[in-house]
Amino acid sequence: MSAVEQINANVNKERGLLRFITAGSVDDGKSTLIGRLLFDSKGIFADQLDAISRAKHKRTVGDTIDLSLLTDGLEAEREQGITIDVAYRYFATPKRKFIIADTPGHEQYTRNMVTGASTADAVIILVDVSKVKLNADGSVDLLVQTKRHSTIAHLLKIEHVIVAVNKMDLVNYDQSVYDRIVAEYKKFATQLGLTDIHAVPLSALAGDNVVTATDKMPWYQGQTLIDLLESLSVYDASHDEPFRFPVQLVARHNGHEANDFRGYMGRIEAGKVSKGDKLIVQPGGQTGTVKDILTLDGSLDTAVVGQSVTILLNEYLDISRGDMLAGADRPATLLKTVKADLCWLSEDALDVRRKYWLKHTTRQVSARVTAVDTLLDINTQQRHPADSLKLNDIATVSINVQQALAADAYDDLRSTGAFILIDEVTHQTVAAGMIRLEA
Repeated sequence: MSAVEQINANVNKERGLLRFITAGSVDDGKSTLIGRLLFDSKGIFADQLDAISRAKHKRTVGDTIDLSLLTDGLEAEREQGITIDVAYRYFATPKRKFIIADTPGHEQYTRNMVTGASTADAVIILVDVSKVKLNADGSVDLLVQTKRHSTIAHLLKIEHVIVAVNKMDLVNYDQSVYDRIVAEYKKFATQLGLTDIHAVPLSALAGDNVVTATDKMPWYQGQTLIDLLESLSVYDASHDEPFRFPVQLVARHNGHEANDFRGYMGRIEAGKVSKGDKLIVQPGGQTGTVKDILTLDGSLDTAVVGQSVTILLNEYLDISRGDMLAGADRPATLLKTVKADLCWLSEDALDVRRKYWLKHTTRQVSARVTAVDTLLDINTQQRHPADSLKLNDIATVSINVQQALAADAYDDLRSTGAFILIDEVTHQTVAAGMIRLEA
């Protein structure tokens, strides 16, 4: 198989899988929607159905199955009727495979939403029509969590946004209510910079327009939710980007054999590599030529993004875990000062006097947040000066790192443009960041 054929095969394989998340405010029906998707698409095993039908904590009347329990697996979630942790579910239709992340609606769990969104191709923003304020002048007041989750989707560069206007049965399937909500959301999305917006009116509880089209909204001639999810295109631009290979492990024989070799193990995060390619070791700056590319199935002439391989070089170089092998013609940018958008995930506020660990790909370095440049107001999308960050705050910050990072802008490459901050004492993850390179 040629290099081009290998890349195309990987792309086609990737297009067969869609990762998406559900996001919205409390009790918007996220878990029920996923349960309905699984139930109506025959994605539930008989024992799972039996277990939730006998559940102690359910929110439905009589023999009606509470489909939200398919994702709300924790006892605390079932007792309180809320989603706390990110729940992942896998299902497939004849056209596509799916990985769903059900994320919490409570503001205090925004960090969980960031976790679920970090690998998503699409996001379903649920809007509960019973909670939206319809003003006399025709305007609509969107909930803060709707704005917050949309902002995070934009920061994390999620490609597709689906606005699921839920609980239409509570407003007698009124088209005017739906149209006003969608118009207001699209206005806000334009302000954010979101471009690929799709809207669907539905009732997760009743199953209207989730998997099966309903006759209760004849004014809607669009796709059902599952049809829309099946039709979304997913293409990872990292196939076309410069080669990026964070070294995870250096593999050697026992050092006493004549044919001893040194191999660099890891996962290709972007681009492709072939025998004979010239690579640069970052941040060190040494250069080498690819001698061989090894996998469990043998040697390859070319390897592409997503593959885990062992790379051998003709030269003996000082390379260790945390170094980056990059294409010599298009290396990553070396940063000692990092400009980034930061989502603060800890209940302990940011202390600019303290040091944190910055984890970027396989590299971990000591770092200090030197300045909170601007704090984002979710409601107005305006940015203001700030001295610190508290739980769920989103801000643009400056970070000094003790050792240089080989990084890319998050807008260009998610894998090498993302990082987390870790508390040096508690080892808790306190923030997630997206690197922004200034022009």
